[in-house]
Amino acid sequence: MSDTLIVNARLVNEGREFDGDLRISRGRIAEIGSGLSAGERETVIDAAGRRLMPGMIDDQVHFREPGLEYKADIASESAAAVAGGLTSFMDMPNTSPPTLDRDALEDKYRRATGRAWGNFGFYMGASNDNLAAIRALDPKAAPGIKVFMGASTGNMLVDDPDTLNGIFREAPTPIITHCEDTPTIDAMLAKYRGEYGDDIPVGAHPDIRSREACIKSTRLALELARRHDSRLHVLHISTADELALFERGPLIREDGSRKRITAETCVHFLHFAREDYARLGNLIKCNPAIKDAADREALIDALASDVIDVLATDHAPHTLEEKARPYLQAPSGLPLVQFALNAALELVRAGRLTNAQVVQKFAHAPAQLFDVSERGFLREGYWADLVMVDDAPYTVEREDVLSKCGWSPFEGTTFHTRIASTWVNGMLAWDGRKLLGEPGGQRLGFAR
Repeated sequence: MSDTLIVNARLVNEGREFDGDLRISRGRIAEIGSGLSAGERETVIDAAGRRLMPGMIDDQVHFREPGLEYKADIASESAAAVAGGLTSFMDMPNTSPPTLDRDALEDKYRRATGRAWGNFGFYMGASNDNLAAIRALDPKAAPGIKVFMGASTGNMLVDDPDTLNGIFREAPTPIITHCEDTPTIDAMLAKYRGEYGDDIPVGAHPDIRSREACIKSTRLALELARRHDSRLHVLHISTADELALFERGPLIREDGSRKRITAETCVHFLHFAREDYARLGNLIKCNPAIKDAADREALIDALASDVIDVLATDHAPHTLEEKARPYLQAPSGLPLVQFALNAALELVRAGRLTNAQVVQKFAHAPAQLFDVSERGFLREGYWADLVMVDDAPYTVEREDVLSKCGWSPFEGTTFHTRIASTWVNGMLAWDGRKLLGEPGGQRLGFAR
């Protein structure tokens, strides 16, 4: 493993931007300072003032393995993530079979070893009948327990009150929830079927997967968490209405304590809005739905004001053939990891966020919330997961897409940044044009 000295960088870390150098040795950050001198065997990289950040940690991805490898797999999607500056990921349990017990969980870790370009963690899923497996979960084995408190596929909708109380009372890790109320969705779907039959327009998606469905389910999750003093993280907040339910303030308070209930939004809710269905149709169909421009603006403000704690992708690829089906048959989800950081940095250019806030929400906060060991920060002794960003325009083209599904909702979008380099565990994995070497991701450690 070669050692590297990065000089003349603009480091972004823990609320600060400053000029400096960073030394990588044996896979870790060995030294941060200014005017550092290179050793005889060190590779020297001149950042020439480009921003150097900790690699982003995406706590919400669907890499589709096992069972759906025809559209995505751990190798292809982690490659796309690393090309986008995302050096660690946490993958969801709604695969085939679903990750509902220890054996299924460890199977995913085996699949990722030697194939994942980024560092990896896998959630345990919840169902109405696997409370015993949840109780038995080693808290160091998974970032958290995923609860679908709304419509899902297979055996992963948890709607039994006794099971929900048991999960919130006994979970040995943070609980993460998808909050949409199924009866509310079903009622709206029946209404639109009555009007349109099977030919429902995709523009109705934010009305069918409505804000009311989100609010009702989120209220239930918060009520359960407060009743049992659970650590709850509510995923992909999509409405302005839900924001009033959450506490404003930093994830880690001045006294060192942290919020017990946290919130997250995703890059597509900050970039797209209802009017984009006319242009992109099912390509931006996702659950929960992208809603109004006013929701988008409120979510951006909530990130900046520490109402929302984490930014993620909810990367969920499907093939173009699947997305071309009529609305009712087209699956929900879109591929996002490769251009998510670029999209977030557009908000810096627009004056809505700072570079330090993007790093806080997309790197520091996931590490803190999920107790990730020695990652998510530019700190001496931590693993050297790094991303260097160049302020240069870049237009997304289909041939650039590394996700196996082969498309991006950002095609034709011009971003004002490029991912110049990505290091994973001290090794240069992306040079701005191509992947280098072999997949070097490691299993994430959780300091619990």
